Amino acid sequence: MKIYNSSTAPNPRRVRIFLAEKGITVPYEEVDIVKAVNRTPEFRKKNPLGLLPVLELDDGTCISESVAICRYFEELYPEPPLMGRGAKERAIIEMWNRRMELYLFIPVADAFRHQHEFFKGRIVQVPEYAQLQHQNAQKAFSWLDEILADRPYIAGDQFSIADITALCAVDFARVSKIRIQPEQKNLARWYEAVSSRPSAKA
Repeated sequence: MKIYNSSTAPNPRRVRIFLAEKGITVPYEEVDIVKAVNRTPEFRKKNPLGLLPVLELDDGTCISESVAICRYFEELYPEPPLMGRGAKERAIIEMWNRRMELYLFIPVADAFRHQHEFFKGRIVQVPEYAQLQHQNAQKAFSWLDEILADRPYIAGDQFSIADITALCAVDFARVSKIRIQPEQKNLARWYEAVSSRPSAKA
């Protein structure tokens, strides 16, 4: 078993933090995304989309998509629970994790992809769309600050995968000069708590 990883990309980091929270050690194989090794025909046999991370099991099965990989390990190692206990809690955490992906992570990623030199020639860039998503990401920061006014973590009282997704998005946003504002006290308090966890360094 091993995980194909990129140390600089936000999605592989989600998996690394998840595993670190659970105390699970899995070998990582670094894939050079600058040289587009992830886009080669050989790598696309593991993930046709050419994206990271990818978990390769001992029987050759390859699982991509960060949440799917995390789900696999949650099933094998349910403690500590990062995706909830019971139907209600699991659904609530899934709901909040999905919201972090759709309304925070995607705008942050688009603000980067559609204007950064790294993606020139790799995708069709639309600078105007990057500007729009930059604004949407800033709005998401404000919305998240409101949400965190009455709870310590994204999905409630316990640290979960939703916090991991949000943390990776907030950190990645800095590349596009999207930052927590001085008036966003709740978001700043949450960020200080989650970024100081040992797993955040994974």
